Parts: sequence; structure tokens; C-alpha cells
Amino acid sequence: MRRDRLATGRGGQRHVERRLRDLLRASAILTGLLVALGLLLWREETRVAGPVDIVDGDTLRLADGRPLRLEGIDAPEIDQLCDKPSGPYPCGRAARSALVRLVAGANVTCVVGGKDRYGRLLGRCSVGEEDINASLVATGWAVASGRYQAEEAEAREGRLGLWQGRFERPTDWRARR
Repeated sequence: MRRDRLATGRGGQRHVERRLRDLLRASAILTGLLVALGLLLWREETRVAGPVDIVDGDTLRLADGRPLRLEGIDAPEIDQLCDKPSGPYPCGRAARSALVRLVAGANVTCVVGGKDRYGRLLGRCSVGEEDINASLVATGWAVASGRYQAEEAEAREGRLGLWQGRFERPTDWRARR
């Protein structure tokens, strides 16, 4: 009988040890998955503010010289031409002018949340309470690129900016060149 108890005791202990090992493995795997998920979801956001130079319809140059691309929008390239009822016009330059008017020498505040494939900062910017990214799309001088779909629909319906005529989406224009 004593022998049976010892055998059962050791077997029970092995069972507990095995369960504990399995629990530790599962905890390690779960911790690893949570860390990986956290890294995927975490984007360090930095706030920058100050004067900017306008490069084109969706790119600013910060005071320290770094370029910042306005996130969630795409404006025509500086050399891009579009059509309106009166004929072709330089819509890339018109988009840049629209951004110049929005900024008009004011301090710009941007929330930077990463970089694009060219190493430019990506950000959502404002002058005071006005969201520059949304305003460019709402006035028709940029198209939505993942964000600002409602603003694009309103500009299209109102035939504002680019929507007053025909144009090639900037991504398509760049792909052709």
C-alpha cells in the first residue's frame, strides 16, 4: 500500500510539474503575442509646431529642414496638368497654392505618427483649429487616401477644386511617369 501511495504521489507530482510547464509555455507564448501586437499597434506620435515651407500640395518642410507629408491625402504633383471646361491648367501648382493660402505664414502644428516609404515624416497638421489635411480634401485640391472620404465626396458633389473638371488621380499620374 505504501508503494502505491509513493507511485501515485510521484505520478501526481509529475502531472503537476507537466501542467506547470505547459502553463509557463502558454504564458510565454501569450506574452510574446501581446508584445508583438503592441508593437504593431503602437505608433509613437510626436507633436511639432512652428513655421513651415510649402513644397507641393501635400508636403511641408519643417523649420529644421525635414519634409513632412500630409497623412491621408494625395495632391497632384507640382508638374501635373488637369482639365476644366476652360482648358488645361497646372493643377499641381493650384494645389500647392491652396496649401500656401491655408498656412499663410502661420505656425503649423502637426501630430507626426511615422514615416512614409521615402523617409518623410507623416502627419496630421492644423493651423489653429483648422485641420489642413481635411481642408485640402474638402476644397477639392487633394484626394482622400485612406482618410477624409466624406470630405472628398462633398468636394466631388460640389465640383470644387480638381472636381471642377477631369483629372488623373495623383497615384495614377505618378505610375505613368
